[in-house]
Amino acid sequence: MKLFLIFFFSIIVPVIFLGIFSYNISKEIIQDKVSYASEQTVHQATEKLDLVFQNIMDVTTQLFADSEFLRNLQLINYNTDEDYSTYELINKIQQRLNTLINSNNTMTGLYLLPTGDERLLGSGSLSTVRTAEIIEEEWFQQAVQNGGVPVWLPTKRDGYVGGDTVFGIARLLSKDYVILAEIRVNVMNSSIANIATSGGEAVIVDLHNNLVSVEDAELIGDPFEIDVNDDNFAYAEAVSKKVTLDGEEQLVVYKKMSATGWTVATTAPLAGLVKDTDKIWYTTLITVIVSTVIAILIGLYIVRMIGRPLVHLRDLMSQGAQGNLTVRIKNYGSDEIGEVSASFNQMMEQITRLVRQTNQSAADVLETAGVLLHSSRQTATSAKEIAIATEEIANGASSLAMDAEKGNSLTQEIGIQMKQVIAANVEMGSAAAEVHQAGEQGTTYMGELTTKTNLTEEMTRSMVEKVDKLKESTSSIRKILEVLQNLTKQTNILSLNATIEAARAGAAGKGFMVVADEIRKLADQSKQSIEVVGEITEKIQGEIDETVSVLSEAYPVFQEQIESVKEAELIFHRVQEHMGGFVEQLSAVTQSIETLEESQVVLHEAMTNVSAVSEESSATSEEVASLSNEQLNVSDELVKLSEKLEALSNSLKDSLSKFTI
Repeated sequence: MKLFLIFFFSIIVPVIFLGIFSYNISKEIIQDKVSYASEQTVHQATEKLDLVFQNIMDVTTQLFADSEFLRNLQLINYNTDEDYSTYELINKIQQRLNTLINSNNTMTGLYLLPTGDERLLGSGSLSTVRTAEIIEEEWFQQAVQNGGVPVWLPTKRDGYVGGDTVFGIARLLSKDYVILAEIRVNVMNSSIANIATSGGEAVIVDLHNNLVSVEDAELIGDPFEIDVNDDNFAYAEAVSKKVTLDGEEQLVVYKKMSATGWTVATTAPLAGLVKDTDKIWYTTLITVIVSTVIAILIGLYIVRMIGRPLVHLRDLMSQGAQGNLTVRIKNYGSDEIGEVSASFNQMMEQITRLVRQTNQSAADVLETAGVLLHSSRQTATSAKEIAIATEEIANGASSLAMDAEKGNSLTQEIGIQMKQVIAANVEMGSAAAEVHQAGEQGTTYMGELTTKTNLTEEMTRSMVEKVDKLKESTSSIRKILEVLQNLTKQTNILSLNATIEAARAGAAGKGFMVVADEIRKLADQSKQSIEVVGEITEKIQGEIDETVSVLSEAYPVFQEQIESVKEAELIFHRVQEHMGGFVEQLSAVTQSIETLEESQVVLHEAMTNVSAVSEESSATSEEVASLSNEQLNVSDELVKLSEKLEALSNSLKDSLSKFTI
């Protein structure tokens, strides 16, 4: 069977190894080629996106070099009057922004966001833009801190100013304004749409590993399941690696963009890339099956040629092992099997002669063993009786010594524990004194806390009265705003009448018509300002009402706090009284423990004397018992050797009787 297995595995193992090696090599070659192709594709897509983002950055850079635009922006901030010149400056700025948007079809909006109380400017409708909320955004603060360095903003579904799904770029234009450009998200989607391999996807992630461009728009802003923001690769080259997602091995290729720092990444399942290598695997299986059949045929031939003579020799050796020394084997020739047959016959002849001689020796040994066994048993009986008497004496002395030693150990442990109890009692006295002192300090602090709580209650009551007065003042402001609104309505009516009269007057009334138009614009602006002031007044009125409500709820809490402080002060007084009595009781306990320690010292000295006497007696008894045990052991060993010799002789006689000579 061993020869069969050697031939079998010598053929099968190399075939399997070669097939698996070829299969794995082909998979690795295909994976390397796909990885290289994907890296080149991602590299080209990244360079294309860098050009697009650089063009967008150049659009915003044009405003830095436009001196007229910057001058108009500065004039509009210094000119606080809402006149015709201000209107012209706003139109020029918006026209310039619209020109930039029209020159670059990737942008949906361009806005100038104020860093303070300046005017909001930009393309499109700005009526719904809340500047105060934008200023609080993290990206806005980062743009201000970076100066003129651009800050790329990830994709946002509802936009940063408008309402569309866009990404953007923000940078500080001047100390008063941050320029924000909103860019269509399809700029990125179109650039990566065709770089994904079969069964995979292509995405763009930001510096926080969140998706900014993905085929499924609902996933925008979610974390990417693979971390591609490591710092271990350069911007110039794409990187590929293998990861396992949901139990499936994926090939990931990614590269950072130099303009934004974002990363373009593609994923593809490795199983789909290397599916053509299955042909090599099937060929390997067929080859293994054919090689297995050939190996079996060769193994059977070897077994038939060598195994049959060896089986016959094995059967004859089994009969010889059972005691039949008359078996002999025929000679199979001059090869190794024939030499083994001749050696077997010689061995059986030698064993036969050895068994005859051993039978005679065994009979002589058996007779001698009987005489020796009888003498050994008599010696062992006498030694056993002496050992039993000596052992009883030694056991009594040892027991007495052990009891004395235990008593001595117990007295020592009692002494140690008494010292620990005294030390703990002293520490308890110190702690009780400290607690007593802390109770006195707590009583003093609680009195001061009661006084301060009363002052807090008076201040809260005064605050409620002042807030009520402030509420009355805001009501007066609202009445004034109503008067101003009526005045604005009357101004609009007068402006309309003046326009009508100027139209009737014809050419002579054109100048008066311009004045009426300006009065109407001024009335509209006044109306907007009054509405803003009204909203602010409403917010103040609401906050005052909330403040009054909170103070009203807080006043009963202060009342409960005063009661709790008074109760705590009474508890501190009681603790102080109880701790005084506890300190006196600890002093009495300390005196009792010191008396007990003196008694323990006397007991320890007495137990030490008893232990010494017991140990001396036990040592003498053990020495005598040891000598007796040694004599008994020698006798027992002699008996055992005699019995063993007799048993060995009988066993040898029985064994030899099995052989057939």
